[in-house]
Amino acid sequence: MNTPGHPTSTPPVPQYTPGDTGKDPSEPRLLDQVRAQIRLRHYSIRTEAQYVQWVKRFVLFHQKRHPREMGAAEVEAFLTHLAVERHVASATQNQALSALLFLYRQVLGVELPWLDDVVRAKQPERLPVVLTRSEVQRVLERMDGVYGLLARLLYGTGMRLMEVIRLRVKDVDFAQRSCLVRHPG
Repeated sequence: MNTPGHPTSTPPVPQYTPGDTGKDPSEPRLLDQVRAQIRLRHYSIRTEAQYVQWVKRFVLFHQKRHPREMGAAEVEAFLTHLAVERHVASATQNQALSALLFLYRQVLGVELPWLDDVVRAKQPERLPVVLTRSEVQRVLERMDGVYGLLARLLYGTGMRLMEVIRLRVKDVDFAQRSCLVRHPG
């Protein structure tokens, strides 16, 4: 019955916004849940930032649908889009896959079937470039100051870049000829 004050059509259903679970308002938002699970497992802050970004992109790609409403087919569609339309590197696609698997397994508690139909980004065939010891020696001889020290530490210890950057004087034991590598978190 069309009476004044009554709309003739139903109001639009509110759309999901990233971070919204669509459930109880007291429940943490989706992205906050992702962050909490990552921190619980002591992942790196950079991993956290990237995983959160991939979850956001996944949700936005599917018109802000909540991941609980989606499954393997939507994950496959997103990853295929990355490879075919966006031409991302294989490592980038693998990072997106890892983030989405983390979302479904650790945050939502959903096990996805193996994603067989995903179009994988092509890995380039590259031969690694390896310098001889004499070439490395010549490169290190040309470096001095802080950058020379960092390069020598990287080469001589096998530490990662951020491990060398975070190295402090108290972490170096000259008597034992060793370095203590601290992992944040």
